[in-house]
Amino acid sequence: MPKNMSPKKVAMPEQDPNVRNKNFKEVALGYTPEMAMEEATRCLNCKNKPCVSGCPVNVRIPEFVEKVAAGDFAAAYEIVASTNALPAISGRVCPQESQCEGKCVRGIKGEPVAIGRLERFVADWYMANGVAAPVAPPKNGKKVAIIGAGPAGLSCAGDLAKAGYDVTIFEAFHTAGGVLVYGIPEFRLPKSIVHKEIDNLRALGVKVMTNMVIGKVLSLDEVFEMGFDAAFIGSGAGLPSFMGIEGEALIGVYSANEYLTRTNLMRAYDESYDTPIIKSKAVAVVGGGNVAMDAARCAQRLGAEKVYIVYRRSEEEMPARKEEVHHAKEEGIIFNLLTNPVKIIGDENGKVCGMECVKMELGEADASGRRRPVAIKDSNFVLDVDTVIMALGTSPNPLIRTTTHGIEANKHGCLVVDESMKTTRDGVYAGGDAVTGAATVILAMGAGKTAAASIREYLEK
Repeated sequence: MPKNMSPKKVAMPEQDPNVRNKNFKEVALGYTPEMAMEEATRCLNCKNKPCVSGCPVNVRIPEFVEKVAAGDFAAAYEIVASTNALPAISGRVCPQESQCEGKCVRGIKGEPVAIGRLERFVADWYMANGVAAPVAPPKNGKKVAIIGAGPAGLSCAGDLAKAGYDVTIFEAFHTAGGVLVYGIPEFRLPKSIVHKEIDNLRALGVKVMTNMVIGKVLSLDEVFEMGFDAAFIGSGAGLPSFMGIEGEALIGVYSANEYLTRTNLMRAYDESYDTPIIKSKAVAVVGGGNVAMDAARCAQRLGAEKVYIVYRRSEEEMPARKEEVHHAKEEGIIFNLLTNPVKIIGDENGKVCGMECVKMELGEADASGRRRPVAIKDSNFVLDVDTVIMALGTSPNPLIRTTTHGIEANKHGCLVVDESMKTTRDGVYAGGDAVTGAATVILAMGAGKTAAASIREYLEK
């Protein structure tokens, strides 16, 4: 098949910005088969496969893309699924521009191959075409407990289940998915997709026990007393950070975690659900990452007339994906860059009625390698808002480490592991945000995959 040497990706159909900013339906509509095949022919099938080196779960990218180009979507899916337990999810939320696509040779003189869009396409095609669910392999007699049904835990569970292990996931919430269901909005990742991926794991024999807060309902020691031979901790990082400025205790100040959980998991956008959330007119979201973009775009869809992103550095330093920033701008989110809050203002009823900010300029680089923001004297001003959402990152909940003997954590509360993802306690492994602090879905999946291989090695000695 002749190669398509177009310097640009095949465009992904999307909802119109002025329509989608009023609904929670998925923004990106996906490729048609014809679009997918056309985009797949842009791949040069490089001999040294640089794209694979950029993938935390080592998807065999040129192989699956070649099958897409040939129209063999079933084979393409099987190739992806051989190393990736959650392809429909990673195809939507993975930061491909800094990973697989960032290594693509086509990106040197144009746009890289749209690897993420193609991965999403084959996963969606598989779900839509009634292909038989996976079949559980014979059990090997070994039991593994997974703490947390987020991307790290689900990835670890999938790899172990395929190898014949008896896997049980213990999830604190009433539904499985972790950040995939409580953190990422419906318009970026439909929950039906998450549920289907989890159903595939159940078909492999994975058991999911919800409302199981390990450290409260059961200790990790009690889990081992149930006959498990090893455990993986993928409990995420759900403890929010605040700035420590005046006014953070006012009514109308949320952590992004709480705001997104109420919106996504508790479906505040659906009037048939009785989920308490402030009906805001003007919202300030403090932060510049993907979570900040998600919170801002949710606030707008919930009816806010003005939504501000307040970020102390410039757009160049923003950690959010370029695509998410682009979508937010298209939808009318207002970006107040080089701006930092100094005080949240309350009215006589203790409710937010404004936020005092100061303008910033960039100085010398700090430890992160980014230029340090410095306040400009006498540049203070007030944003007229009734809601403030702090999207400043999260750290691991201390519950498991403080109720379990033999598991060490660093000064940030992250569990200490070696290169195999083994903790300081024998038979206990960990990965994802519980180890790294808040990071990406695909990195958590990669950690779960590494841990699964290490657990197999440990139990098969």
